[in-house]
Amino acid sequence: MKNLFKYIIISSILLGFSLMDAQQKTYCNPINIDYGYTPFESFSSQGKHRATADPVIVNFKNKYFLFSTNQEGYWWSEDMLHWKFVYRKFLRDDTYTHDLNAPAVFAIKDTLYVYGSTWKSDFPIYKSTNPTVDDWEIAVDTLKVGAWDPAFHYDEDKDKLYLYWGSSNIWPLLGTEINTKTMQSEGYTVPIVKLFPEDHGWERFGEHNDNVFLQPFIEGAWMTKHNNKYYMQYGAPATEFSGYADGVYVSEDPLGSFQYQQHNPFSYKPGGFVRGAGHGATFQDNFNNYWHVSTTVISTKNNFERRLGIWPAGFDADDVMYCNTAYGDYPTLLPEFAKGKDFSKGLFTGWMLLNYQKPVQVSSSLGGYHPNLAVDEDIKTYWSAKTGNKGEWFQTDLGHISTIHAIQINYADQDVAFMGKTLGKFHQYKIYGSNDGKKWQIVVDKSKNKTDVPHDYIEMEKPASFRYLKMENLHMPTGKFALSGFRVFGEGNGSKPAAVENFIVLRSSPKKYGERRSIWFKWQQNTLADGYVIYWGKSADKLYGSMMVYSKNEYYFTGADRADAYYFQIEAFNANGMSERTEIKKSE
Repeated sequence: MKNLFKYIIISSILLGFSLMDAQQKTYCNPINIDYGYTPFESFSSQGKHRATADPVIVNFKNKYFLFSTNQEGYWWSEDMLHWKFVYRKFLRDDTYTHDLNAPAVFAIKDTLYVYGSTWKSDFPIYKSTNPTVDDWEIAVDTLKVGAWDPAFHYDEDKDKLYLYWGSSNIWPLLGTEINTKTMQSEGYTVPIVKLFPEDHGWERFGEHNDNVFLQPFIEGAWMTKHNNKYYMQYGAPATEFSGYADGVYVSEDPLGSFQYQQHNPFSYKPGGFVRGAGHGATFQDNFNNYWHVSTTVISTKNNFERRLGIWPAGFDADDVMYCNTAYGDYPTLLPEFAKGKDFSKGLFTGWMLLNYQKPVQVSSSLGGYHPNLAVDEDIKTYWSAKTGNKGEWFQTDLGHISTIHAIQINYADQDVAFMGKTLGKFHQYKIYGSNDGKKWQIVVDKSKNKTDVPHDYIEMEKPASFRYLKMENLHMPTGKFALSGFRVFGEGNGSKPAAVENFIVLRSSPKKYGERRSIWFKWQQNTLADGYVIYWGKSADKLYGSMMVYSKNEYYFTGADRADAYYFQIEAFNANGMSERTEIKKSE
């Protein structure tokens, strides 16, 4: 480290690429908020850790309000980038060690309402006209029907309110109408949606939808109205799996006659650094574009170790609901800078990952938490230093001088001490750049940072050119200095891969006996490729689904619907860009 400090150039004027948050045009999943730690001792047998899930974002008075499970409060934002936390416990019984579970949030005119999961009728509905601060009152003392994983939908056209709920591997999601004056159900409770894993491969239980011992779970109801149609969204098959996804049924009646949308699951991300896109909510930004926020999976220290992701979404000209997760954990345009873009094609900037599986050096390593685990594009694995002390460091070699547009720092939880929500905690660090590994310059200076940034994302005001980056730890809020992903994005200095060759799609014929819910892909390994993206859909012009595959040259897609034909394309990518896509292949 002596040589490091010897050659530091501190002047940001000389460097010309200092961070300017006000100019930031992108974000990167998982979103960077101060996630609370799990409140349950029973969930911490393999180590205390951060956790949340089951998110809802509601656009209320042109501000975004984000609620999720067990956070003792909520966040709000004006730009979907800078999130401000409001501490608030909604449970009235202080004996509970957690707060809202899978909360329901909805707006009626000038009032925002919040309700938490319960099997009983003992949880109030709260309301606020000024939720940017802790200014809430009880709207109704108890909702007699009770609801687990609840979701309310206010139909402004009809001035009617509906409630949907359920979380079970036996029972369907349920629905009822709620009187807007009494805030109680005065009608029948009706079944809305159930699972059919025998037909829908993606609904099968298991990491690989193998369904060997347990029925899948349906939960996470959410309703969106578009062009006088009601889109009933639901999560399956279980929250701990990479294939955790959201599907949708469509009807012209908010409480009946729902039909399975052909293009399902509509929110799906089984591969890449961030995996899973289930139990979420769809909302509109201030420019009338749609987005989908959902639960993403870690499930390393506990099945319920999770984070949140936000993806561009929408409805096409045929009223098909879609969500684009292709390169969804790479830099993505924020709403203000996505105006006029085709959301069905995604909002990826084209800044590629520059340090996948590239050489690394570290100050120290703890046990089997090896350094290369911070660059393997798997959020489930991580490197840990032996301590959380100031001066521990991590260095990555990009292979050659590259143009750097953004850096994402994903901290991992190793030997942390906290449980529940913590306030006033912060990370501090510096990142240095070098072209020869000897002379270093400051690229990012967070030495005075006073915020909790577990998935910090830094977009450069001006691109920087370096071969080596070194992160020096200055302060950890708790535990060891550990990273699940030190990710560098920009433009490489080499050739992008050529189009994939010999792309084979193998599936059982509809006229023969076989497992049609699974499809096997094989292709010729491209020596220049870091990975591949397979695009899929049920018509050639609607390839909204995608799977990201690193290093391998085969993939088992276990999420197919048994009776339907599919269309596929594949492209290769590396640090220098993406190849042309192959011709579309049809699988009957």
